[in-house]
Amino acid sequence: MFEATLAEASILKKVLDAIKDLVTEANFDCNAEGISLQAMDTARVALVSFFLQADGFEEYRCDRSISLGINLNSLTKIMKCANSDDKVTIKADDGASTAIFTFTSPSSERVSQFTLKLMEINQQRLGIPQTDYKATVQMSSAEFQRISRDLSVIGDSVTLAVKKDSIMFSVTGDIGEGNICLRQGGSADRGDETIVDCSEPVTANFALKYFNNFTKATALANSVTLQLFPGLPLNVQYKMEEKGFIRFYLAPKVDEDEDETADM
Repeated sequence: MFEATLAEASILKKVLDAIKDLVTEANFDCNAEGISLQAMDTARVALVSFFLQADGFEEYRCDRSISLGINLNSLTKIMKCANSDDKVTIKADDGASTAIFTFTSPSSERVSQFTLKLMEINQQRLGIPQTDYKATVQMSSAEFQRISRDLSVIGDSVTLAVKKDSIMFSVTGDIGEGNICLRQGGSADRGDETIVDCSEPVTANFALKYFNNFTKATALANSVTLQLFPGLPLNVQYKMEEKGFIRFYLAPKVDEDEDETADM
């Protein structure tokens, strides 16, 4: 049997908002440690991975590992029936074809219960190798969202260039060019701190539309961490304080000239 209660439905609402435009259906893998999900977008360019740790729940019981195959659009519709400050309890028996979601108001005067049909999803979890990233940048998640939004009006792809004490976001489009540089500094108290750890300069190009999808997780964390290694996917991580994390892995765009050279 699996049963878990979150103190505030807003947590699950925000997680769903962050991933539902990238992934339509996925397995929620539940075990004694918590709930995790791993799935790729339909284009197989981005990988979503999140983990809600058992200690982050008000109550948590998982007698044995269980996978709940869930359509995220359907779950989003059900979660809209919960107020942000409602408690949400998720319950599923072993081998069940449905999961029960119960929403309880803070005063306990209102209790709503919904049953969600589960799916059989044959989804293989990918092994994500441990990587000694050459560049790691921690910055304000709100600033990352603003940069991604602002540069999207110029072009479709962004180049990240990280060196010793800065990160540069560059875009070129039909109407012109744009560059935004953040240098190490700022203040954690003001919420604008940027920390750069770079053992080797790294430059890579990515599709901006994915950045704008990732930044829907801004509400989950005050800061975001970007990690780069030449030729490998970008790791974008939002840590939810005492709750877990959500990570996005994005494959770099391959230069067309490189493709043509490789084919020759």
